[in-house]
Amino acid sequence: MVNPRGAVRSLKEYHPPLGNREGLRLDFNENTVGCSPRVLEKLRQITADQLARYPDRDPAEKLVAEHFGIEPSEILLTNGTDEAIHLICETYLEPGDEAIVVVPTFSMYEIYAGATGAKVVTIQAGEDFSFPTEVVLARTNQRTRLIAVANPNNPTGTLVSQLELIRIAQAAPHAAFLVDEAYFEFCGESLVPQWRDVPNMFVSRTFSKVYGLAGLRIGVLMGNAAQMQWVRRVSSPYNLNEAAIQCLGEALADQNYIRTYVDETTAGRTQLEEELKSAGVRYWPSRANFVLMHFGEKNADFIKLMRERGILVRDRSSDPGCAGCVRITVGMKDQNEFLFVALREVLEQLGGRAKAAQ
Repeated sequence: MVNPRGAVRSLKEYHPPLGNREGLRLDFNENTVGCSPRVLEKLRQITADQLARYPDRDPAEKLVAEHFGIEPSEILLTNGTDEAIHLICETYLEPGDEAIVVVPTFSMYEIYAGATGAKVVTIQAGEDFSFPTEVVLARTNQRTRLIAVANPNNPTGTLVSQLELIRIAQAAPHAAFLVDEAYFEFCGESLVPQWRDVPNMFVSRTFSKVYGLAGLRIGVLMGNAAQMQWVRRVSSPYNLNEAAIQCLGEALADQNYIRTYVDETTAGRTQLEEELKSAGVRYWPSRANFVLMHFGEKNADFIKLMRERGILVRDRSSDPGCAGCVRITVGMKDQNEFLFVALREVLEQLGGRAKAAQ
């Protein structure tokens, strides 16, 4: 048997609970109604000849660059945001380097950074999951080669100001500074294209969330053209499949579909927070398409009772600082109404609205 590298043996495993997901899927922050009908129509038009050829992502990259108002040399399409994170780690980290990650957050930052043999420095978020800018600055040193921040953050939904992020990036010019904007559409604040003033900054986006293309695996990494040429060397030239490339243009073209989904989702987010507030359940105000809330020792019962009503929610108890917490994705209006009815019933069943929050 061939032994894996020590860095791989010491990695923590990430097993998303993807099996048996029948019901209203409010557990993975996916688009709850799916992609634009234009995408489905494009899928039906893909020919056998197109699938027989190796995919060419260049035309799609030009299209995405135009959509974001940047240059094709500043962009790389990736196999979801996961590959964007992986490529940054492979491009800039070596054994002995340090990568800073503020937790709780997306697990793949730690996993991909740790796989390179780099030391992952985790910093606990502050009170109410506030971003610990001063602590991050204090922990940054010459060994720091990567700082990764999800903005808005998952699973907390918190948002860091652009000024704070730029300040950190400028304080560590020797480190790649990755800002993951997977939930950008639900907050409207972006650092694109701040890398022109801060050349060590990278911004990633995904088409898995608001665009409803999680199954096609399309992400995008953006940054300074001089830096992106090195990242591109690490990337496979065939990392995206032809179906994804063909459908991306239609997804981008249907912005009315995107606006409708974002408007209904953000309205539902406000309603969910109001529902939790009136029920006496502790929650954290969110700028994404989900809300994190606290049920304490009743956490497991809450998840079970919601599943019995056909609603899947995500247990976040194992995340640092999230003991007793559940994250619920916000859907469209009719889905949210179904959610609120179930939420009220479950809280009553747990012993009363106020008690459920204890």
